Amino acid sequence: MKNIAALLFEANILKNIPRAGFHFLGAGKESVAEHSFCATFIAYVMAMMEPEADSLRLISMCLVHDLPEARIGDQNYVQKKYVTVDEKKAVADATRHLPFGSDLTALIDEFNAQETKEAQLAHDADQLSFILNLKSIADVGHKSPDQWLPVVQNRLKTDIGKRLAKEIMSTTWDAWWLDGYQE
Repeated sequence: MKNIAALLFEANILKNIPRAGFHFLGAGKESVAEHSFCATFIAYVMAMMEPEADSLRLISMCLVHDLPEARIGDQNYVQKKYVTVDEKKAVADATRHLPFGSDLTALIDEFNAQETKEAQLAHDADQLSFILNLKSIADVGHKSPDQWLPVVQNRLKTDIGKRLAKEIMSTTWDAWWLDGYQE
């Protein structure tokens, strides 16, 4: 139980680790844990839309895909040009004393390989989380997301991911709460 408690503290620290890419936008902010929640929720929605996908694996993958960032931090694209991180070692160190450590490692490895349908959906959920943030920032008047939105949209791999992105781009960030609003 001690090793499991340590893992819970490790995952909990993701609430305090900022996503590094927002520095370049000049607007917005998000912790790694906030991002993981959003990606996981998107994965849940995708699982409901893609019943042939293994929903537990898809959702679990999104939940744990950034766990190594508790040890290595969130590297933005500039940092990745200069800093070499050892994510495999971080995952191995985080999971080595856990009775389900090989399961966690397998989920993260599957996410990174992006070979299975679930991994590709998880990848798209990860990117859709970023697209939601960029679109929200753009909708309130910031111009910096304009150059990033096409780049992130081009990363999408699945039909459902592309269809969701298209709908996100044609919906304003506040449409959900303004629907039916009247005074």
